[in-house]
Amino acid sequence: MSTSQQYCIAGHRVEIAYRGDDSSFWTLLPSFRTFLLQGGRLPSAAWPESVESPENAPMLFRMTVDDTLRPVPKDVREHIRDFDTGNGITRVDRLPDGGYQYIIRDIRGNDCSLLITDSTFADCRCALNGDFRMRTFGLNNALMLAYAFAASRRQTLLIHASLVRHEGHGYAFTAKSGTGKSTHVNLWLNHIPDCDLMNDDNPIVRILDDGKAYIFGSPWSGKTPCYRNIVAPLGALTLIERAKENRVERFQPIDAFAALLPACSTMKWDTAVFESVCQTVSHLIERIPIYVLHCLPDRDAAIVCHDTIARKQ
Repeated sequence: MSTSQQYCIAGHRVEIAYRGDDSSFWTLLPSFRTFLLQGGRLPSAAWPESVESPENAPMLFRMTVDDTLRPVPKDVREHIRDFDTGNGITRVDRLPDGGYQYIIRDIRGNDCSLLITDSTFADCRCALNGDFRMRTFGLNNALMLAYAFAASRRQTLLIHASLVRHEGHGYAFTAKSGTGKSTHVNLWLNHIPDCDLMNDDNPIVRILDDGKAYIFGSPWSGKTPCYRNIVAPLGALTLIERAKENRVERFQPIDAFAALLPACSTMKWDTAVFESVCQTVSHLIERIPIYVLHCLPDRDAAIVCHDTIARKQ
């Protein structure tokens, strides 16, 4: 049995196909429900009114889930590295055709999914393993990897940040894990009027045909279930650093690049992906102010930050 569904994520069309007889398969993707294309149409709230709708956008990638898929033999793949996602270890191997094989493991070390891609991530195949929790984890992480690297060639960045919308603009906050980006966004939600949470871990930044930068909600939001198919013009990006006082500085372009690049999903070992991400980051810096917030986890930090970075209409 084979079934498929299409989704639109930040204006990019994605198709997921399932080959198997598990009637519960589509329940593995609850965070994707608001991104589902209904009759090929995109919900109007998920796209800027000033930009032509992407309803006829080309397919970004197709993910075929088939649990009979097996790993590529060891003697024909090159091990690149194992990297820590914060939720587990993912093994990366390069294939002879320029594509990749990923073994995605959870924090317990369980093999949750096998992902095999072509060199552009347009054609992806995936096999899932384990119980419902492991399969959900494996599929979501495989889709996030495929999306980040396929979309990198289209002026699109998947960034590690918490995102708040205020008076029509999106303000993204990034930081090293445990520094408190979600804490700071919650301070905005509690103390700054007209704010709502757009995403708490992996929003998407895209430069559209009008030359402006927009930020979108995504199906990936870490531990906070915030999967909103919404968009706003990007107002600013801010790096959070803990300090003994609250103050904000605007980065110079070189420092902005160094601060923003580590927050973007990329692969330094893949020249095409890495160069595309670097180019988009450079274009973003030309359009959007990048700040560093030295702060305490208190109300005053939100007030000081807002008064500096919020765009006045």
